[in-house]
Parts: sequence; C-alpha cells; structure tokens
Amino acid sequence: LIHTVMSSNIHPMLNVAIKAARAAGAIINRAALDVESVRVSTKQTNDFVTEIDQAAEESIIETLLTAYPDHGIQAEESGVQSGRGRDKDFVWIIDPLDGTKEFVQRRGDFTVNIAYVVNGVPIRGIVYAPAKQRLFYTDAQGQSLEETGPFEMEKIGVGQNISVAVPNPDGLRVVASKSHRDQTTDAYIAKYKVSDLKSAGSSLKFCLIATGEADLYPRAGRTMEWD
Repeated sequence: LIHTVMSSNIHPMLNVAIKAARAAGAIINRAALDVESVRVSTKQTNDFVTEIDQAAEESIIETLLTAYPDHGIQAEESGVQSGRGRDKDFVWIIDPLDGTKEFVQRRGDFTVNIAYVVNGVPIRGIVYAPAKQRLFYTDAQGQSLEETGPFEMEKIGVGQNISVAVPNPDGLRVVASKSHRDQTTDAYIAKYKVSDLKSAGSSLKFCLIATGEADLYPRAGRTMEWD
C-alpha cells in the first residue's frame, strides 16, 4: 500500500526531526566527496569518530532545540547535555553518523538516527541513509514508512508502508554486520538454513528487517541506545 504523505498532514515534530536528519545528511554527503581530508580519531578500541560526526550532531541538536528548547538531549558524541538531559520527560536520542567506518572507507552504508522518547519509551524514529537516498520513519499514527520521493529538504514526499516479512524456515535471508562480524555471529548463523547472506553497515540492517528485505540480523556484541 502506497499513499502520499504531505508535510501539512504530518505532526510538526516529525517534520522538524526529518529536516534535522536531512540537514545532517547533507553535511555528511558533502564531506564524503573529500573524505581523505576528514580528521579521524580513535574514540575507543575499534571505534572511530570524525569531525563530521560532531558537525552533524551539532546541526541536529541546534534544529531540535530551536523548535523544542525544553526537550532533553542524549547524543552519542556529546552525551547528556547540561540542563537538558535524561531527567526530562521528552528526550531526543541522536546518532549523527552511524557507520563511521563505512563513511571513512567510502561505503554508503551510513545513517543518521534520531529517536523521540517520552517517559523512557521510544515513540517515533527516523533513520536516514543520505548516500543511498533512503528515509525510514514513524508517522504520527505510529505507522512505519519509507519515503519513495521526491526527497525534498523541507517536506516529506510519498511514503510507502513497510512491514517485516514472513520468513521461510527453509531459507532465511540474513544480514550481518560489516564491522562486528565474529565467530560467535557466524556460529549463530550456522544454526539456520540460509538462502541469502549479505553484509551491511549501520542501522540499515534494522531497516532491511523492517522493510522485509531480510529476515534475521544476529548481533552478539553490544548495542547502544542510539542504535
């Protein structure tokens, strides 16, 4: 089922969040044109952060707090910000550049993730893959959709309802991490009959499950709130 979603029919909060995600995506895409000049530092073992992560995060926070100055912020790079943290009833959780390794290595599997949380419960979510021109979001009624065009900065275009697939136990479609694949993950996958096995980075793996393009994403390691 495909239906047209006009910005005038979407909750204003969703429009603000999608605008924030797209603006961050534009920052990332511009930097991707000259990724060799981007400063990269080690955040912790086997984890990296770039100046683009930080610039995208600052852009998102500025957009959200301009519209909703009383809301809390939990962001991957800057953490809980003083005076507007996790003690608030309304909190935005932000991962400005999920898949930094994919970005640095010139692969397109990176995303911008924004979630809106009320009293500790995630209510709305946005995942934007700027290099792939894919935008996934939850509308005001709680329906999950993917935008199919025309991908304008200021408004949401045509949205297509998405849903998980009914898996075939004789041949599961598995998507695994590019950066966190290990023996534990491979041993788990080996328990099942697999018809297709692909690798993907960032939160795109969750989105492939949500759209029915894959059946299983095994993850043995940690998963942070902003993921």
